[in-house]
Order: sequence, then structure tokens, then C-alpha cells
Amino acid sequence: MVVLFTQGEGTMLSFRARLTIIIISMVALSVVASGLLMLKTFKENHIQVLEETLEREMRLIAAQMDWVAGNDKDVIEYYTNQAVMLQELMDSRVTFITAEGIVLGDSSFRASEMDNHRNREEIIGALETGIGKSIRPSETLHKNMLYVAIPVTSNTNDKTYVIRLAMSLNEVEQSISSLTMVLIVGLIILFVIAALISYRIALSLTKPLEKITQVAKRIKNMDYRARVEGIKQDEIGELGNAINAMADSLQIQMARIRQNENHLQSVLSNMINGVVMMDANGSILIMNERAENILGVSARKLIGKPYSDIKQQYELSQLIVEGFDTKGFIHEEITFYYPEERLLELNLVPIYQGNSSDFGGILLVLQDVSAIRRLERMRSEFVANVSHELKTPIAAVKGFAETLLGGVVKDEETTRSFLQIIYDESERLNRLIGDILELSKIESRRAPLMLTPVDINEFMLNTIAILEVSAMRKNIHIDMTSPEEFYMEADEDRLRQILVNLLSNAINYSPEGGTITIDISETEAENIVISISDTGIGIPEKDLPRIFERFYRVDKARSRISGGTGLGLSIVKHLVELHRGTISVSSTVGVGTKFTIELPTIQ
Repeated sequence: MVVLFTQGEGTMLSFRARLTIIIISMVALSVVASGLLMLKTFKENHIQVLEETLEREMRLIAAQMDWVAGNDKDVIEYYTNQAVMLQELMDSRVTFITAEGIVLGDSSFRASEMDNHRNREEIIGALETGIGKSIRPSETLHKNMLYVAIPVTSNTNDKTYVIRLAMSLNEVEQSISSLTMVLIVGLIILFVIAALISYRIALSLTKPLEKITQVAKRIKNMDYRARVEGIKQDEIGELGNAINAMADSLQIQMARIRQNENHLQSVLSNMINGVVMMDANGSILIMNERAENILGVSARKLIGKPYSDIKQQYELSQLIVEGFDTKGFIHEEITFYYPEERLLELNLVPIYQGNSSDFGGILLVLQDVSAIRRLERMRSEFVANVSHELKTPIAAVKGFAETLLGGVVKDEETTRSFLQIIYDESERLNRLIGDILELSKIESRRAPLMLTPVDINEFMLNTIAILEVSAMRKNIHIDMTSPEEFYMEADEDRLRQILVNLLSNAINYSPEGGTITIDISETEAENIVISISDTGIGIPEKDLPRIFERFYRVDKARSRISGGTGLGLSIVKHLVELHRGTISVSSTVGVGTKFTIELPTIQ
């Protein structure tokens, strides 16, 4: 029966039909066997009663009968008349026979024409045991007859005779036929009743099994909320309870598995490194989004496929082959050119099953170190640039100081000129160190913003006033357009530092008689946009991406003449980012440059 729980509905119905047929068959066999036994017993009892009746009648005949010796015609007629008379009285065929088997008289047939009966079964039995019985078809009457015979010894002549009574079994057969019909009708009725009862029993047994099977199918289809309900507390009920307990356990385990899967998926999806897991055969099992971005291939196309399908990265495939060959840890850096150029740090880690030595596959971790290497290069360049920038003023100060100390210069005017140069280079060195320290504080966020409401119109007018003298020297005109009243939240000193740097650059790199335009507006997102445009020399397109790098100068000679340190725009960019804003630049050589700053009005 356990096999039925895993099979389909059709099989369950077949089991119900088989169970019904089995019960009906058992009832039918029992009834048929009982009927046959009853018929056999009825027939034997009925025949036994007839035999006993015939025996009693023959005893009466023997007691009243006058026996006449001889076998001539008169004797045969005598016995025939006696047989006919007795038949009328007892409704049985009567036959008188000598011990030698000669028929003396018969109530149903002529004695003279009858065969010798010495070898008849009932005659032999009567002469040997005192009573003979036999059931057989009569050769004269052609009927199935019951024969009973007893021997009789005559008192007058001491001769032995045999009296035989015979009765037709038609009545017995008719009674048995009637009883058989009754039994058949009763059996049919019993079959119908047994079929209904059997079906009801089978239904009561299989209905709970069907429920259990349906629940088992739902559990197989991952519906772990399915439960067996409404069953009796019997053996099948215990099975249903076991199924329910199994479903409870599976539901708890699947909830834990889903939770772990969600955690794993969240970890993989939010990792900054690419992760690719391969089994021992080289098929890709797991690939997170970061790995998709790095390799430029969708995970749907690679999951379940061999790693060799990553065809655009030949060096990576070779490293994976090496990892499978050596089954050891491999660390390498490779430059990828697809889907974009980047430097990747690769770590191939072998996976073993539990504590065993069975090799389970390889875990590939991809880390984009392009930014790290770029920062390292920038740091190296920064150190080199700082060294270079410091070396120039220090060399100038040292050279002129040595000249003065050597007493070579006697002219007071020349001495003053040398001292002025020493002073100017010292100031430049001081500004350079100040800018480096300022940039360091800004980058390390050790200079927190002091946020206050700023009236942008008044603030811009004050800032322009600071640079007005420098602009007038070059006859540069500064125009400004802005809303009538506009306030924003910012660190006023830092914001002034940003604008002074940008306006100073615009004045320094604009020719005499140029124009600087300041445009202030508000975006739909309530951000403030400050655009500063000049009519200066412009910046070549190739230099625009690096304009905010430290110590990067487009025109190095002019920058040093103007007293610039090369850190101004880098400081501007960091200060704008501290205000959670953005800065961009566009320029055309010979036409001018435009810096655009977008800042939130509320920090």
C-alpha cells in the first residue's frame, strides 16, 4: 500500500476497484462454496431419508409377503400382481428377485423380458451385507433411479429372495434445481449487496489514501503548506500525521534554505568584486552581477556552460586551465580590454568538499584594481610634482642667498633685486605649502563645513569686489545675472574660496579688454547653478579630462609667471564635492572657457 502513495489518481482508482473485486470475489467464493455444500448435503440427506423410507417399506412387505417357489408363468404373474399392488400403495417401483438374479415380478416392466439382476450393485450389496443401495439410470425406464434392496428368507421353503424398491430421483433433482435457483438469486442479490458494501469499504480505505497522495503531490511540487486533514486516527491516520510532520519539517527547512539563498544572493549582488564559481567539470555554477559587468557577458548565457565559453578573455581561460591542472591557489593581475580597458586582480581558489580531499571546483574572484593603481600612480606623481615644485623656489632662494653671502654683489640695487627674488620665491613656497596642507585637510575631511544661510547676490558682489582691482588692471569687465532674491545654505568662506579661484583663473587667462560672465540660476530640483565664462585663451580638448588634477598645468610657463601653484582647481573640485555638488568645464581654444557649478540650496 505504501507504493500507492506515490502513484497517480488512475492507479488509486484501480486499487479501489481491485479491492472491491477482491472483497466481492471472497464473498462470492464463500457463498458458492456454501451453496455447493448445502446442495450436496441436501441431496445426500434427502436420498438418505428416501433410502430409510424404502427400507422400512421393504421390511413391511417382507413381513406380510407370502413367498411362492418356482419360476413358471403362474409364479411370475403372482409376483407381478403383488408388485403392481404394492406400487399403487407405496408409489414406488417394486421388484421381486431370486438369489440367483432371476426377476420374478416387477411393477413397471415384464419380468420375463428382464435381464438377470445378479450383478446389479444393489443386489450384490443386499446379499452380502443385508441391504444394497444404488443410484443409476434405469435400463428399462431410462430414468435416474434410487434402488434399495434387502434379502428375505422364506419360512416355507427356506429359499432366499430379494425385494427391491426403486424410486425416481426426478423429484429430488427438481428440489435441488429449485434450491439451486434460490441460491443463484440469493447469490446475485448478495453480490449486489456485497458490491455496494465492498465499494463502500474500499472507498473508506482509499479516500484517505487519495488525500494523502494529493498532499504528497503538492509537497513534491514544493507546496509545503499542504496538509492532510479530516482523517481518522487509525493506521492511515498515523500515515497522514507522518506526512504532515514531514511537510512541517520541509517547510521549516525550505524557509531556512530560501533565507540563506536570499542572504547569499544579497551578498553576491552587492559585492564590489566579481565572483564566478565552477564545479569540478569546469561548468559555471554561480556568477554575480559584478562578474557580468567585468566580463561583459550575461550570467544567463554562462550558467551551466563550461568556462571555455568566455571566449573573449583568452588569458583568463588559460589561468582557469592552470587552476584546474594544479588545483592550487593562483594570484595574478591581467589587463582586460573588453568591454572596457581595466586592470583586474584575479584570485583562483580551489574548493574541496568538506574536510575531504575531493576536489569540488574553483572559485574565481575578480577585483577591479584600475582605480587603486590609478590612485597609486597619482600619489607617485603627486610626490614627484611636490618635489619638483618645491625644488624650484628652494633652488632659487639658495642660489641668490649664496651669491649674496659670497660678497660678489656690491651694488645695492642688485642686492635689493636678489632679496626681492628671494622674498617672492619664499612667498611662492609658502603658498605652495599652504595649498598642499589645505588640500590635504579637505581630502581627509578634517576641515568641516560651517554652514550658514548665504544671500547669493550680496555674496557674489562682495567676491567680485575682492578681484575688482585685478580685473581693472587688465581692463576686464565682469557681468553678473541672477535672481533678485536667492538664498542657499553653504560654508561662506569655502564658497568664496571656490569662486575666487575660478574668477582669478578667468582674469589671469583672459586678454586685456576681455569679459567675464557670471550666470546664476535655479533648477527644477531647487539646486543653484553658477556658471563662470571668460573670453580667454581656452583649454585644449585633450587637457580637459585632467584639468582638476593636482599640479596639472595647461600652460606651465604662464602659470608660474602668474604665481599659480597648480593646486587651485583641485581644491575647487574637492570643496564643491564637500558641498555635495558637481563641477564641469567646457572650453574652446581661442574662444574661452566655461566652468559650471551645481550646488544644493539646502545641505
